[in-house]
Amino acid sequence: MKYDFTSIIDRSGRDAMAIDAVGHMPGFAPSAPKEGFDIIPMWVADMNFPTVPTIPEAIIARAQHPAFGYYQPTKEYYASIIRWHEQRNHVTDLTAKYIGYENGVLGGVISALNCICSRGDNVLVHSPTYIGFTSSLKNNGYHIVHSPLKKDEHNIWRMDFADMEKKLSEKKIHAAILCNPHNPCGRVWERWELETCMELFRKYDVYVISDEIWSDIMLNGNKHLPTQMVSADARQRTAAFYAPSKTFNLAGLIGSYHIIYNTWWRDRVKKESSLSHYNDMNVLSMHALIGAYKPEGHAWVDELCTVLSQNINYACDFIREHFEGVAVSKAEGTYMLFLDCTQWCAEHHTTLDELERACWDVGVAVQDGRMFHGPCHLRMNLALPFSRVQEAFRRLEQYVFHD
Repeated sequence: MKYDFTSIIDRSGRDAMAIDAVGHMPGFAPSAPKEGFDIIPMWVADMNFPTVPTIPEAIIARAQHPAFGYYQPTKEYYASIIRWHEQRNHVTDLTAKYIGYENGVLGGVISALNCICSRGDNVLVHSPTYIGFTSSLKNNGYHIVHSPLKKDEHNIWRMDFADMEKKLSEKKIHAAILCNPHNPCGRVWERWELETCMELFRKYDVYVISDEIWSDIMLNGNKHLPTQMVSADARQRTAAFYAPSKTFNLAGLIGSYHIIYNTWWRDRVKKESSLSHYNDMNVLSMHALIGAYKPEGHAWVDELCTVLSQNINYACDFIREHFEGVAVSKAEGTYMLFLDCTQWCAEHHTTLDELERACWDVGVAVQDGRMFHGPCHLRMNLALPFSRVQEAFRRLEQYVFHD
């Protein structure tokens, strides 16, 4: 491979929550490991790889100019986004007027909801549910109505369309959040699933906020279909949110964007996002995006997806062969796994708290799945060098999931 996905980076003291927060955020972060075990960070959804070199190059080149005053996003900023979506998602009609800056996807989600809802309204969200949706919706006065995903006979997470329709009808819901691809389950929705879903939303006049921040991370040959490309109605009914942060590990730089084709909704989201006077782009963040979306960024992401596919395949095979009683559906996108430990805990008379503690004791810093509405689940980040993934599962087999 051209790019480095094997070096083990020392992130300690380098502004990395995944390492520095371990043992220091009770109730959220893993506890510190026992003596003799280093931390293998598998909880925070960021990556442990050096990013594509064109990003720091772009930041450094801009930082060499000593003035950092007020500015407007450049034409190249918008052109970079347009080229990226054309080449990766086959979007051929995107122009700058449909693109708007957001400090973060969650802030954009709330701005979009505020334009179409009143506080206290019901919002349909699939469960398991990304913790950021749960906290941001509750903090802003919205009531979450969960529609649980179900595993089919092939162990694949599916939307329950009958349950969705029942709740849309009975609870008078007119706004929904769609996670495409899904976090934490890792589903890459197929066209027929999105078509069926969006037809339900059309039937009940539901506006859709589509979080597509994971859309670049496709595993084992899966392809992302933007929700807005499903139909002409979906194009007008959907506000989509993206960012280079998950793809290139840039969360600390801040910077997301929306794509909204509906003029009425787009104008109001722009106004709503401006009201706090905090939704302004950082100049280095802009140059980071431009650096990320260069041709080198395409090549880097392709290699990244190959590496992550290997990691996910290895982990799922290892779990199936060695951890009897632990169920997992292989992620098709993202770099997260959602482990159902219900049977294992029951058979070993162990609570999820005790199981987590056993993982953390040996430095395998996984995340509590209950935060994502998984009652006896662990959430696991596989965006590490393969050698660290192997070491994590060696420890889990030797010290945790054993008879």
